[in-house]
Amino acid sequence: MPTARAADGASAWRRTTRAQDLLRWFAWLLLAALFVFSWNVMTKDTIWAFVRDAPAQAADIGGRMMPPRWSYIVQLSRPLWDTLSIATLGTLLAILLAVPVAFLAARNTTPSVMFVRPVALLIIVATRSINSLIWALLLVTVLGPGVLAGIIAIGLRSIGFVGKLLYEAIEEIDHAQVEAVVATGAAPAQVIDYAIVPQILPAFAGISVFRWDINIRESSVVGLVGAGGIGLNLEASLNTLAWSQVSLILLAILGTVLFSEWVSAKVRHAII
Repeated sequence: MPTARAADGASAWRRTTRAQDLLRWFAWLLLAALFVFSWNVMTKDTIWAFVRDAPAQAADIGGRMMPPRWSYIVQLSRPLWDTLSIATLGTLLAILLAVPVAFLAARNTTPSVMFVRPVALLIIVATRSINSLIWALLLVTVLGPGVLAGIIAIGLRSIGFVGKLLYEAIEEIDHAQVEAVVATGAAPAQVIDYAIVPQILPAFAGISVFRWDINIRESSVVGLVGAGGIGLNLEASLNTLAWSQVSLILLAILGTVLFSEWVSAKVRHAII
């Protein structure tokens, strides 16, 4: 028990020893040094004159955005539909590819823990590590600009997300139900159908809806690199400095995201 000598010579209890106090102060000193070093790295190329002028520039652009050009909303109906289509079809593509990958990655369903499972986990990690914008940029180069590139980019980005959460849900199932179905002499496919799928179905539905909600946001951005959707209109408006159109597009994206949040909440409430 760490103690300290009081003024009257009596021993008093201390929460930490002197060595622990020195170690804590040394850790804080290292953290402060790391912060200073990181700040210098981040700001070495910063032009502070632009930073000082930033509030005035932001106020000027904000003033140009108001009021939004409401007549432009007619031209956004098709891009908004393309954005919803990219998110929905991309999510469906991800689900079709992620479900078998999840079963191959789960310890209790994979055919081989030594060989098949590492490959499935590599697929999950690889697809999660690349941002949807990078996928879209690569696919636009290969497939050309358009909605198809956006759908595949969103789908590839979502495989890792859906696969990771789903294989964790598979590993957490109640094995007593599996043993009961196996005891009846059921084939492996029947075991999956009657013992595993019913247990993971609520988690699967929640994961799918949640990912669709995320993909609504991401599909609004992939158009900036030519992958279709409302991002194309946003890029064109930014390039032509049409700030009143930019504000309307941002409001349209906000409305779409709010709609997806409402749908997701309703679906999750129905599932749970």
